[in-house]
Amino acid sequence: MWEVVRITASLAAITTVLLLVLATPLAWWLARSRSWWKEILAALTSLPLVLPPTVLGFYILLALGPSSPLMIPLHAFGVRTLAFTFTGLVIGSLFYSLPFAVQPLRTAFEGIGPEPLEAAATLRASPLDAFFTVALPLARRGFLSAAVLVFAHTVGEFGVVLMIGGAIPGRTEVVSVRIYQLVESLQFGRAHLLAGALALFSFAALLMLLLLERRMTRIYP
Repeated sequence: MWEVVRITASLAAITTVLLLVLATPLAWWLARSRSWWKEILAALTSLPLVLPPTVLGFYILLALGPSSPLMIPLHAFGVRTLAFTFTGLVIGSLFYSLPFAVQPLRTAFEGIGPEPLEAAATLRASPLDAFFTVALPLARRGFLSAAVLVFAHTVGEFGVVLMIGGAIPGRTEVVSVRIYQLVESLQFGRAHLLAGALALFSFAALLMLLLLERRMTRIYP
């Protein structure tokens, strides 16, 4: 059981760190760009919110399979497939939790407004300097929200991780899949324990987010 928890926590932590890095430039561009097609990209990044997880998981599974054009270049390095591997789970989680990182960050960047960046420009700060010294500190609440939401959402994944990783003990078996297996085998007592713990964790994560946002609002109005 602890091995399942370890794999789930590792998957959520790695996904959170990677998405904060990858989603930040995307969210910044969506918040600042005036391109007519930026909302098309925004809609694409939000697709996991409306697509059934099994649909998303199915296409990611095909993309990570040995006959996929994306995998063929890796055959020379001895990598034939990433399906049913922990790396595959991370890739699937990145796509599945992408909206939970992009949307809070985009909202935070849009809330900054042009004035702080214009003030930084008058002080001869380059756009890159202004981004790191002005935009990122002012968007701290967006980063906090994104981190908590991505971590909690990844912990609760089921359809995507089941499609991509199956349930290989010690490699790709996560908490949500273990609950499903316990219910299938009529082990309702153990399923209650895991499901209850997951429900409490989700509640605690959301409560922590609300309390931290409230505290940061007081400190940084």
